[in-house]
Amino acid sequence: MAELKTQKTELSVDAFIKRFPRNKKRKDAAVIRDLMEKATKSKAKMWGSAIIGFGDRRLVYESGRELDWFVMGFSPRKQNLTLYISGTVEKQQALLKKLGKHKTGKGCLYINKLEEIDLAVLKEIINRGLKV
Repeated sequence: MAELKTQKTELSVDAFIKRFPRNKKRKDAAVIRDLMEKATKSKAKMWGSAIIGFGDRRLVYESGRELDWFVMGFSPRKQNLTLYISGTVEKQQALLKKLGKHKTGKGCLYINKLEEIDLAVLKEIINRGLKV
């Protein structure tokens, strides 16, 4: 079986965030980093070249496949901030209705700018994401 491409690295999270040309994107990334570090009680680590992950866990699929992954994470991508909050996004519809402008995918939350959402609601979504 092929090895997973996205793995924890020793790359600098700070250097990754500083690469973004827009100061607003860097500030938003710093806020999300702070929220996730406090929630997970784990320092940010780079996973691959573009994902910032927090904590460690072992995933085991029904097929028996196992892999190391982060508890939660995010990536400040060019078009949006992508938050990886495993298994909770679809279970938090009531909170998502209060969040503000966003989109969702399977296990992902997409936010354009933090100024378009309610940070207290995002914090609650992140904290609940640890309880699944």
